Amino acid sequence: MTRLPDFETTFAVPLSCEECIKDVSTSLYKLNGISNVSADLKSQLISITGNAPPSAIVTAIQDTGRDAILRGSGRAESAAVCILETHSTSVQDHVRGLVRMVQVAPSMTLLDVTLRGVSPGSYNVTIREAGDISQGAASTGRIWDLLQSKQTSPPRPAKGVLGTLEVGQSGLGSVFLDKPLQIWELIGRSIVVSRRQDNFDREDPDTLVGVVARSAGVWDNDKTVCSCSGKTVWEERKEQTAKGML
Repeated sequence: MTRLPDFETTFAVPLSCEECIKDVSTSLYKLNGISNVSADLKSQLISITGNAPPSAIVTAIQDTGRDAILRGSGRAESAAVCILETHSTSVQDHVRGLVRMVQVAPSMTLLDVTLRGVSPGSYNVTIREAGDISQGAASTGRIWDLLQSKQTSPPRPAKGVLGTLEVGQSGLGSVFLDKPLQIWELIGRSIVVSRRQDNFDREDPDTLVGVVARSAGVWDNDKTVCSCSGKTVWEERKEQTAKGML
């Protein structure tokens, strides 16, 4: 099996001393695919080089009793994010998933898909042609590249078919995918994660949709206070976590 390329991610982590750094580093080095961990006590930032999923890195840091906020991933213009929400009116906290994306080679993008609070089962992960989520998944259009893929000889897999994700009885699920995609191709499109493949029901709480947007590369985002709300990144993190953000 070919080893995935390494990429760098930076996380804001509450650190008070060198022992904190050692504690977090020890937890991170237990993950497969971690090549290097470095930390800056003054800036409260930890930089990780390797090919482990960002969601696994966050979990490893949280296992030490600390929280973590992803501050950047990959090079400038090489990262994107998609917040997955249900449009069902029966659900209070609409955010139920997250897709983190980073391009690590000219024709390879890694996608880290995580879900929380959904029903057990197998979920289809697809990129759709449009970024219109006004009617939930139903308004996102066809699977991206589906028609073009059928017109080749022999037919090839559509770029928009990413794969499947299994969710257990806990309502949690994740999958780490590598696909021959470029970040610029994905920006403004939507991602649908659902047990259905089509004929989406807006009121299905387990059909999730979101628009792909650019996110910061490593060292592109050094803000500690939001200029819009005046809240610190940790205050924002607390609010978003309460809404279901992973």
